[in-house]
Amino acid sequence: MTAENFEAVLEAMLSRKPFKPFTVELHGGTRFEVDHPRVVYRDGAAIFVAPGFVPVYFDHQAVIQIIDAPAHSAPGRRRTK
Repeated sequence: MTAENFEAVLEAMLSRKPFKPFTVELHGGTRFEVDHPRVVYRDGAAIFVAPGFVPVYFDHQAVIQIIDAPAHSAPGRRRTK
């Protein structure tokens, strides 16, 4: 994903009123849900604070797709541990 596309998609998802959770899928199949709009991003990189105050760092090169659905209902393959 290009840095410009990454930032445009994040901006669109984060500015929705009311906010709706969405899922980010990274290379390797890791997924996480962005459940609040307080994500900091700049120059193709972003930081999201997940539950438990765990910071999640991701950038445009690591992202395969941003899915307009919460993680539990996002379509596509799922990784199991």
